[in-house]
Amino acid sequence: MKSIVQIDKEQVKNLSFSKKEVISTPEERKIRSQKLERSQTLGNLLHSKVRIIFCTAEDQVYEVNTTVWAVGPEYIVLKGGVTIPTNSILSVE
Repeated sequence: MKSIVQIDKEQVKNLSFSKKEVISTPEERKIRSQKLERSQTLGNLLHSKVRIIFCTAEDQVYEVNTTVWAVGPEYIVLKGGVTIPTNSILSVE
């Protein structure tokens, strides 16, 4: 696996994403969903930032520290209206 590149949330909109799922098991996807929901609550109530690690169409892994404003079935919305496809997210901390 390539090293993790840290970027600002404003740079995420310049990346391209694959439609493939990056997490293989249903259990891990459920945990990711729960963590994303929690990050939305933290973002909306406390304006707390979380660390999101995700993969692009080029299989490069990125990390962004940001506030999550909304979580949907296909995308999450970060502060500033930047979106990341849910299926591209490896972890949320």
